[in-house]
Amino acid sequence: MEIPFLDLKRFDRNLKKSLQDKFEEMLDCGVFSGGKEVFDLEYQIKNKLGSIGAIPCANGTDAIELSLRAIGIGIGDEVIVPALTWVSTAEAVVMVGAKPVFWDTDQDGLLANDWDLAVTSKTKAVIPVHLYGKMPDMEMLTAKATLKSIFVIEDAAQAFGAFQKGKSAGIWGEIGCLSFYPTKNLGALGEAGMCLTQNPDLEQRIKLLLNHGQPKRDQHILIGRNSRIDTIQAGFLNVFLNRFEEFQQRRKVFAKRYTEAFVNFKKIRLPNGIFETDHNAHLFVIQLEQRDELKSFLSEKGVGTAVHYPSVLPDMGLFDFKGDFPNARKIANQGLSLPLNPFLLAQEQEYIIEQIRSFFNK
Repeated sequence: MEIPFLDLKRFDRNLKKSLQDKFEEMLDCGVFSGGKEVFDLEYQIKNKLGSIGAIPCANGTDAIELSLRAIGIGIGDEVIVPALTWVSTAEAVVMVGAKPVFWDTDQDGLLANDWDLAVTSKTKAVIPVHLYGKMPDMEMLTAKATLKSIFVIEDAAQAFGAFQKGKSAGIWGEIGCLSFYPTKNLGALGEAGMCLTQNPDLEQRIKLLLNHGQPKRDQHILIGRNSRIDTIQAGFLNVFLNRFEEFQQRRKVFAKRYTEAFVNFKKIRLPNGIFETDHNAHLFVIQLEQRDELKSFLSEKGVGTAVHYPSVLPDMGLFDFKGDFPNARKIANQGLSLPLNPFLLAQEQEYIIEQIRSFFNK
């Protein structure tokens, strides 16, 4: 049996038909930048997440950079970033001229609660990452940031649909950043992202920054860039939103089956809180000392897996930063992502479980 980690060719017939119909509708409309689809996407996201501002942009990386620029972070400033995350989180900080200050994570890969020990007179913001779709304690984090007078920019690229105490991921801080990369729980058929904010002034500034600093055509009031969302991707996202809750339920069902199968495996650390509302089950990441051996074994059996992420950012050589990050390094060395997506088949998951059991019983 061959089971890919994720196969986006597996869209069901109804979904494919809806996407094809939407594309034909957009072709007939002839508007490929801005327009109704973009407005509809903004409206749908605002309603679903309870956000005052929802500003679509070109991708999730741009969302972080636009957020930093909107707040005014630049040369000489420091931004606290977890050591374990996708490179974009820290990359955007460098792109605006600031310095990422890396801090360790907890055992789940979330920014450790003592991150405030990294605050200096140069610290302007902290970027908590909702890694694998799980939110850290945002009430505690935002309270600490308020006491320290620093901004909170949420990297919620993996956490669309997660809610904590009734508040969505991405609306706890000054700005929240979403990614609609195709592999995400809500993914486009290409690149797309979004900034969420509850501050009307920041909303307007982000809109200016992503559109060449122009409030209207040929009037430029600040230096911006082109980070507008593609209208076609906005249209496709509007289609995917109609199936989002259905797909989320499937993810939770698969997560439950994995958990039931491995709950008594002492050599495996299972994801914490994946059934809670503040975890959107984006990834099912187990931790074990035999990570590389299991990954190779499953590959031989036709099962695709992934590692998110194989090294901590300070070790990449791209960032001038030294430190010891024991929890983050442990996850980088022991974390293995098993297939978890709405297109997985029940019999495929049973095969994966069977193979993992055989690995430990051999």
